[in-house]
Amino acid sequence: MAAPETPTLDRVAGPADLKSLDDQGLVRLAGELREEVIDAVSQTGGHLGSSLGVVELSVALHAVFNAPMDKIIWDVGHQCYPHKILTGRRDRIRTLRQKDGLSGFTKRSESAFDPFGAAHSSTSISAALGFAVARDMGQATGEAIAVIGDGAISAGMAYEALNNAGDQKRRLIVILNDNDMSIAPPVGALSHYLSALNGDTPLHSLKQLAEGFEAGLPGPIRDSARRARQLVRGAVRPGGTIFEELGFDYIGPIDGHSVPDLLAILRAVRTRATGPVLIHLRTVKGKGYAPAEAAADKYHGVAKFDVASGAQRKAKPNAPSYTSVFGQALTEAARRDPAVVAVTAAMPAGTGVNQMAEAFPARVFDVGIAEQHAVTFAAGMAAGGLKPFCAIYSTFLQRAYDQIVHDVALQNLPVRFAIDRAGLVGADGATHAGAFDLAYLGNLPGFTIMAAADEAELTHMVATAAAFDEGPIALRYPRGAGEGVTLPECGTPLEIGRGRVISEGDQVAILSLGAHLAPCLEAAAQLRSDGVSVTVADARFAKPLDQDLIRQLARHHPLLITVEQGAAGGFGAHVAQFLAREALLDGPLKFRMMGLPDRFIDQASPEDMYAAAGLTAADIRMKVVEALVPDRKVTPLRA
Repeated sequence: MAAPETPTLDRVAGPADLKSLDDQGLVRLAGELREEVIDAVSQTGGHLGSSLGVVELSVALHAVFNAPMDKIIWDVGHQCYPHKILTGRRDRIRTLRQKDGLSGFTKRSESAFDPFGAAHSSTSISAALGFAVARDMGQATGEAIAVIGDGAISAGMAYEALNNAGDQKRRLIVILNDNDMSIAPPVGALSHYLSALNGDTPLHSLKQLAEGFEAGLPGPIRDSARRARQLVRGAVRPGGTIFEELGFDYIGPIDGHSVPDLLAILRAVRTRATGPVLIHLRTVKGKGYAPAEAAADKYHGVAKFDVASGAQRKAKPNAPSYTSVFGQALTEAARRDPAVVAVTAAMPAGTGVNQMAEAFPARVFDVGIAEQHAVTFAAGMAAGGLKPFCAIYSTFLQRAYDQIVHDVALQNLPVRFAIDRAGLVGADGATHAGAFDLAYLGNLPGFTIMAAADEAELTHMVATAAAFDEGPIALRYPRGAGEGVTLPECGTPLEIGRGRVISEGDQVAILSLGAHLAPCLEAAAQLRSDGVSVTVADARFAKPLDQDLIRQLARHHPLLITVEQGAAGGFGAHVAQFLAREALLDGPLKFRMMGLPDRFIDQASPEDMYAAAGLTAADIRMKVVEALVPDRKVTPLRA
């Protein structure tokens, strides 16, 4: 399909060029920008629906404000593609989410127009308030504008920031992008509240509660705003909106796809605001692209696709995904035990718990973007005698660490943590990498931690977690397709803290944890071709360690190497501590650890990311070659 014609967009090298366009020119620009986003993402894949929902807003913001002096902060940042095109990155937009290409999120190191990096939700208001304080204390920064979605604003951190900003009364602009959907359909009382603000009465057609703004608005909008204010201040809602109670002047709801309305409101706010303002926009996720608007997920995250039909070009995996295997195993566990329940934080499909929800809807709880609440909620259910599986991506579980420590571990409650996206995840890059869970969970007393080497092991680990009531237990597994192994009809609980030997040799022992077993086996095959005798073992458990297995490996091999898909301080560190306590490092044993390096690894394919991390089969082989003493005589394993 031919690239769209974009004569207006072709004249825009940066935000300054928008200042030369009249309002109708900006309307044309928005239409061309939408076509450019669709065309670009069709070639790269990425977050399409959210970006299409803010095309008009992106144009209006850059037409009215003066970035990068004015700070425009996109919450999460997954809707920033139009913003990137308008801020001098159009020539690279078709490198989105690829190795050495543009990030799929805002990124400070990429552009001065990205004042704050983001990829986790609900941070924008806090950051914007920080910029406002810096401005008021004399730093060279202008307006502070946070753009936050209706899903992200449901998180507690957003309300902490709103409360603080309202109390400080600094000039700050928060734009609520309300599309009734974040990744999954919205849940919770706030969603219903926002929907109630969007009825058909004059109150809901435009609610502008700050008298000082009204004089700067066009006549018809000014009259509607005055009527809305009178209604709100009267019998309909005597206390005003929740945002007013928090100290904000509230404007809205506004049609977020009307460039003229957006320009009028933003110009009025820019001219007249003296304190914190919240502008409530109504938008449509996937706006302007019929396949996205019609899709259940509004094309939130897409693979490369055909623009004409919307058909995505997803490669057919040779094996089911780990996520789907988890969902199937969890549903089977729930079928066998009515005490099994599941909790997720706005990611039912992403974590696979939607499968259980279809079979047992009353036993699956989507709490919205609220990971802290999800963990303590699960802890309460565990204390009440249920068997909760708390299914959250590794990168998002980090947000609830205090709750994991105090509400789960300290009370030794049997919450089952299903940690998806463990390890490096590809195009989402460093912000979504599951690099740290082994370290941040492994140092907590009483925690049991499992890591699946393949999808069959994952099935057994779900059964293990369901049967385990002695304390908190976690199972981690990667993104993407499994290894293609045969799946058991149902999982069988594993012996806690017991690993397995895959193959035996007598010169080097490779002790793998989790989904890096396949490269370890490949490295072992290469080493055998070199004449090196190799033992490969799968630890299965990061905690408790299989101490007997580690002793055997250490005593009967001159070289022991641990391999994990995690950062420093994880599995290898625990093995090293054990070896030191047992005085197994005092003799001839050589010990090496291989894991993720002490740096963040930029987006690429998972294969390229692990290559950058030095964790390929060839890297493992080289580590052995560098360390091994080839002619050393050792006794056989378990002799």
